[in-house]
Amino acid sequence: MNDASAPKLVEVLPQHRLDDARLTDYLARHIAGFTPPAVIRQFQGGQSNPTYLIEASGQRYVLRKKPPGTLLPSAHQIDREYRIQSALAATAVPVAPMLHYCDDETIIGTSFYLMAHVAGRVFHDVMMPGVSAPDRGAIQRNLIEAIAALHSVDYRAVGLESFGRPDNYVARQIDRWTRQYEASKTEDLPAMTNLIAWLRANIPARDETAIVHGDFRLGNMVVDQDQPRIAAVLDWELSTLGHPLADLAYCCMSYHLPPGSGPAMAGYQGIDVAAMGLMSEAEALALYASLTGRAAIEHWQFFMGFSLFRSAAIVEGVYARSLAGNAADERAGRMHDMCIAVAETGWNVVRGG
Repeated sequence: MNDASAPKLVEVLPQHRLDDARLTDYLARHIAGFTPPAVIRQFQGGQSNPTYLIEASGQRYVLRKKPPGTLLPSAHQIDREYRIQSALAATAVPVAPMLHYCDDETIIGTSFYLMAHVAGRVFHDVMMPGVSAPDRGAIQRNLIEAIAALHSVDYRAVGLESFGRPDNYVARQIDRWTRQYEASKTEDLPAMTNLIAWLRANIPARDETAIVHGDFRLGNMVVDQDQPRIAAVLDWELSTLGHPLADLAYCCMSYHLPPGSGPAMAGYQGIDVAAMGLMSEAEALALYASLTGRAAIEHWQFFMGFSLFRSAAIVEGVYARSLAGNAADERAGRMHDMCIAVAETGWNVVRGG
């Protein structure tokens, strides 16, 4: 495995330490074949819910839990992560096998769930260093195929009709992320203020509803160790029922961001994507349209601006948590500069700059 794509493991951070003995005793009683002792380490790179690798009895498991401290309203609902991945297990969307959900907060301080570990590569850099151009293109194509497969799932047929409200997703999301941004912002940003006002005034009249991931990007994919295909889609914290084009726009934000803008936000701006084996944004949209039976992708400027706004709100929240000392990643302190850059990009997109 290329070192750049190997998921980074660290010793459990002080603010995310667990009661190892209590946890392993609990898992031994609830997970078939789990026998202590266990080695527990933390994945580095996540900005929200702390995620751990647990090795015991020759098996590997992944544990996801809520972060410590005071949390923003409606955030970190890991029960929803467990529910949706369980529901998608029999569909064409690649997900990790879900093993157990625990809502007893006395075990490790918060609710958590356990899933099987899916071996593979994780590319936080959208340029996928060390990968050949043909394989890079195949992985990117599979990314679009995976999001198209997700949006094609009949949410009623998989028992997710109550997973979210099937109407006015965009308007509700603008309100939600505006509130969360206002709750966590550290200074007034004119670009963000202008972007929010423009989005509120330009919501498309036609509504659609599908299962949306909410954070669908290359860095949340486990790519097979040997083949250029996605083995599992991770990090379903923001999933709900919503507008599929909002999800697609988030997936395509890389086309509007510079390469050096941080692991979660790195982009293709100024890059000859064809020389790298990658599709242009227009080609990616055409592929998605063909896979989902659309004649065209409408209101793309709006949905891209919306996704950039929401991303700016999210990273400002990460920055606020870092100031409070409970963010899940050592890079969180640099997020405020990213918030400013992403908000300015969004404002430029919607006003045609």
